[in-house]
Amino acid sequence: MDSFKVIIVEDVALEMKGTKEIFRSEIPEAEIIGTAMNETDVWKLMRDNQPDLVLLDLGLGGSTTVGVDICKQLRRRYPDVHVLIFTGEILNEKLWVDALDAGADGIILKSGELLTKGDVQSVLNGKRMVFNQPILEKILQRFRKSVLDESRRQEAFLDYDIDEYDERFLRHLALGYTKDMIAGLKAMPFGVKSIEKRQNDLTNRLFGEDHGSVNATRLVTKAFELGILDLENLEADDE
Repeated sequence: MDSFKVIIVEDVALEMKGTKEIFRSEIPEAEIIGTAMNETDVWKLMRDNQPDLVLLDLGLGGSTTVGVDICKQLRRRYPDVHVLIFTGEILNEKLWVDALDAGADGIILKSGELLTKGDVQSVLNGKRMVFNQPILEKILQRFRKSVLDESRRQEAFLDYDIDEYDERFLRHLALGYTKDMIAGLKAMPFGVKSIEKRQNDLTNRLFGEDHGSVNATRLVTKAFELGILDLENLEADDE
């Protein structure tokens, strides 16, 4: 690993000390050319000596958005500088997404294995999406759930003979559309009578032929239970 210059951005003195010790003992190739505890210090350091890497904490001065803003500006003003997030925000998943959208090369949570030489090397080599084990486990959990949910949805479509018009009808019914409104959708080439017939047919398929009174709310609820509808992808079509 070649020598490189790094700036550490961290507003907690004890954590700054620990981070510097990680570099000293685990990544001796790093030359720490400056440390910053706030945004003002960051830009002063960047003017004086441009680093190869900025190790950036997100929660600065009690605000999680400051770190994201710094990352965004670093990416715009210094496109050749690598930005690796090193954060104790281990539960704020939305903040991770914001940091990645701001142009971060990766996120290392202050949990588990912490910062390793391999992580830093990967970022300096140009790799994007560098994560340590705790965040990788969370990503894997979400990925597994997404795959299983999609598989369940595909099985439900086959088991209950659901076509695109059935799904579109149920989805808009769940969004509060009336039958008249659904019939008026560009992608729904049916009149109100046909929509009513489709609802009756869907009710028979989802509840069986021997069922009592089933209103639109029960029908939609059943579609969610079976996985035909997905709450995270419940959006209306263009009208």
